[in-house]
Amino acid sequence: QVQLVESGGGLVQPGGSLRLACATSGFTLDDYAMGWFRQAPGKEREGVLCVSSSDASLYYLDSVKGRFTVSRDNAKNTVYLQMTSLKPEDTAVYYCVADCAVGDDGLFEYDYKGQGTQVTVSS
Repeated sequence: QVQLVESGGGLVQPGGSLRLACATSGFTLDDYAMGWFRQAPGKEREGVLCVSSSDASLYYLDSVKGRFTVSRDNAKNTVYLQMTSLKPEDTAVYYCVADCAVGDDGLFEYDYKGQGTQVTVSS
């Protein structure tokens, strides 16, 4: 059974940093492309990034390029999202996803997701 559990969210001031973690079980990180999407109140779901099992970038939201990076610890079956230079517009619930891709229609797709962790950027 595939499970994804996010942690590390919280309140941070503009310009600050946070590292989100996604602990996985039921598969190995070599099996799937891994990624993150976010959803702010009243807004549509927004893909943040998706990287292949060989760490090739499949998708990166323009507004986070140069600020957000993803890494993985295969021994711990954990994926991390390092977020720096955070802005108020980054405020959202962040979801870890497995088996992500961008479809021919440009939509961010995935097969599995976690329960989400809240990130609030505010002074």
